[in-house]
Amino acid sequence: MGINMNTEKDEQLFKKRLLELARTAYNKNINTYTDFLTLNEISIFYSTKPELPDVKYELFGGFDGAERRILCFCGDSSVKAFSDYIACLKITPLNKKYSDDFSHRDFLGSIMNLGTTRGKIGDILVKDKEGYIYCESKLSYYLAENLEKIKHTNVRCEVIAGDAPALTPEFKEIKGSVASPRLDAVIALAFQSSRSSILSLISGGKVFVDGRLVESNSYQLKENETVSVRGYGKFIYNGLENQTKKGRYYVSLSKYI
Repeated sequence: MGINMNTEKDEQLFKKRLLELARTAYNKNINTYTDFLTLNEISIFYSTKPELPDVKYELFGGFDGAERRILCFCGDSSVKAFSDYIACLKITPLNKKYSDDFSHRDFLGSIMNLGTTRGKIGDILVKDKEGYIYCESKLSYYLAENLEKIKHTNVRCEVIAGDAPALTPEFKEIKGSVASPRLDAVIALAFQSSRSSILSLISGGKVFVDGRLVESNSYQLKENETVSVRGYGKFIYNGLENQTKKGRYYVSLSKYI
């Protein structure tokens, strides 16, 4: 289900799969699930939604603010959509003092080497040489038993219950003035880039607002919307603080670290 959207054909296959899952949920009164979806796939779901059967849905990635999320078509309202569907793994070096420094990619590479597909793995959070990895529950114990090394470091891997306190995202507050709360101006402020370089990111399909692909640079951001820019990072637009005498807007953002 986690398809790389490289071609029109891939996108059509993905839409067809969404339709199958929604119809099954609607006709059989059961919950159906996708793999973990990318921002692009979530955006395609939103655009396809009017063509799908009228069935409730939920998107969840294991914690609030997760980028990669599973879509559940809720055909059975008596079952909580994600009660036991997503698990979190905590990965700790056996000896932190002599441990390598790990990146998101190091964790992902080690997991993929165990024969897992990318769609079964959600967000990977790295903090103080530890990793927290969200995955489908049915895969979690296999990974916990078999994941023994990241890079050259021996690790312990355990399935943890519920959200770990260490998983709350950290932010850097950014404040500054922009000509208007347009998407291009606010992204330029967030990543200290020129507006011209931002325009190519927006037209190139690399910018998502609350999971929806936005290709118009004049899109006006609304309070509390989350903006994700591929290759740069993401931030929450907190909104307008005040307007200067010269008509510029003073805005506030919370950028994920």
